Amino acid sequence: MPNFSGVWNLKDQVQAIAAGRWTGVPFYELYAWGYNFIGALGVNSTINLSSPVQVGSLTTWNHIAAGANHSLSVKSDGTMWSWGYNGNGQVGDGTVVSRSSPVQIGALTNWSQADGGSTFSSSIKTDGTLWTWGKNNAGSLGINITGGYRSSPVQVGALTTWSFVACGDDQIAAISTSGSLWTWGSNINGALGQNISVSVYRSSPVQVGALTDWLQVSGGGNHTATVKTNGTLWAWGRNAQGQVGDGTVVNRSSPVQIGALTTWAKVGCGSIHTAAIKTDGTLWVWGFNTNGRLGDGTTVSRSSPVQVGALTNWSNVVLGSGSGIAIKNDRTLWTWGVNTSGQLGDNTVVSRSSPVQVGSLAVWSEIAAGGTFALAAGGLTN
Repeated sequence: MPNFSGVWNLKDQVQAIAAGRWTGVPFYELYAWGYNFIGALGVNSTINLSSPVQVGSLTTWNHIAAGANHSLSVKSDGTMWSWGYNGNGQVGDGTVVSRSSPVQIGALTNWSQADGGSTFSSSIKTDGTLWTWGKNNAGSLGINITGGYRSSPVQVGALTTWSFVACGDDQIAAISTSGSLWTWGSNINGALGQNISVSVYRSSPVQVGALTDWLQVSGGGNHTATVKTNGTLWAWGRNAQGQVGDGTVVNRSSPVQIGALTTWAKVGCGSIHTAAIKTDGTLWVWGFNTNGRLGDGTTVSRSSPVQVGALTNWSNVVLGSGSGIAIKNDRTLWTWGVNTSGQLGDNTVVSRSSPVQVGSLAVWSEIAAGGTFALAAGGLTN
């Protein structure tokens, strides 16, 4: 999977992957910090860390992702690695034994992208097939069965046309190479966006509408947000804290457009807050704002996007359960929000309502946020 921190050419990169034209293979060192529940950080211990510590000594990490208490990464050679809490098989190594260091998932070398949910994981292979594993309580694995768990990857259907996948707490959203959007799992508060407000489950993918212009998607607690190819921003699901961003606190069971702008480039969902970057490099946030998790310098919750500062050099953003992590164009790393377990990585446990820089290095290219921990990869560039 390519380095998605370059939001300026995100559309071109996604389309290149879909067409099999992507050849760039970045090589990065991997670092982790924050709450280390049963080894979620992958540093062979369970001690919380308030500043980044390297995961092993390899420089071959490529795409990184995180769930509530587990982590995943695809290396530059296409192998899949995972670690952390594994009580529901979400690590994917065929066991339910938690791992405090990375373990390889099978022996295949054709993995391209991964993402983690609360207790499950998903991944796309280079052949366009989609795979899931972990807890299947709400049909979250998409394998047409509800309940139980899978401790190794299982294929979702037989299609070979998947290009992007994102996990929420109990739901998954995926985009096909045609640009169609599909969701499954729990529909609490309308999280699936299928115009159904009742709390039903979907145990296999169901298309959201009939449009084929979806570009990027992110899953949150019980809400989902997406960017279309025309630069518009859309969201749905639970909205009690304004996390949908449409200026209300009314739950939405189908996609609603957030404002009328066509300049959105990337969106990321937290448990009850959302963040997005525009094509002009500005950073915007909305939703629940205790402990400053929005990063706008206040603790006031927002039901529509507000800008974080005045800078125009943000390139990537992801959200944890109560924190935010972002990279600037200069490859510096910044965090904000809840910091009770050191998840901000600034060598303190002090919560921050505005972005603070993590260290002084300008080498970061990939970021991922777990529930209360974070991952960042950087170093060598592609």
